[in-house]
Amino acid sequence: MTALPLATLQSACEAELNRLWAGQDDGAHDLGHVRRVLANARRIALGEGGADEEVLVPAAILHDAVKLPKSDPDRARASTLSAEAAARFLAGLPGYPAAKIPAVAHAIAAHSFSAGIAPETPEAEILQDADRLEALGAIGIARMFHVAGQMGGGLFDPDDPMALHRPRDDRRFALDHLETKLFPVAEAMRTATGRAMAAERADWMASFRTRLLHEVE
Repeated sequence: MTALPLATLQSACEAELNRLWAGQDDGAHDLGHVRRVLANARRIALGEGGADEEVLVPAAILHDAVKLPKSDPDRARASTLSAEAAARFLAGLPGYPAAKIPAVAHAIAAHSFSAGIAPETPEAEILQDADRLEALGAIGIARMFHVAGQMGGGLFDPDDPMALHRPRDDRRFALDHLETKLFPVAEAMRTATGRAMAAERADWMASFRTRLLHEVE
């Protein structure tokens, strides 16, 4: 069987993603997000000494093939459903090696924070870190406020923005999400390269919060 060029594989996966996402509108999980995750994954793979791109490319592009809102009771299964959708697509893609489909499916299933599936391959660890980097830094701040707006939340508590005298509630106040979810994500990266990238982005987020509080004090 003739090997499928990576550029062709990427284009085919993006076309399938557009088909699966037809009629959906999610600015935090769009084609731009997918391409940034792939770029992150390639950068991490380079820093870690390489990875199988025939696994990494389709896993990165199709990792959010099935998108469910945070309020959906099956939300924790979204990555597993995405893995199943990716496996079905790749099984019918001419030139894609069938032996690599389980590795793609595992990487996708394990990438999600809420799924609680431990990554068991280098590609799965890389994809998990690459996706979590999207929650950090400037892009993480932008996506945080975007999602908060979608869910009807506010920017921050004007009376206690740092939650010094109240329980944190990131469903009501977007800024609370930094402490409840995003800073811990930066501490939970799997790869050395991912940890270094996450630390730099976490520092930027802390600086942003300091500046924001200075402007509104």
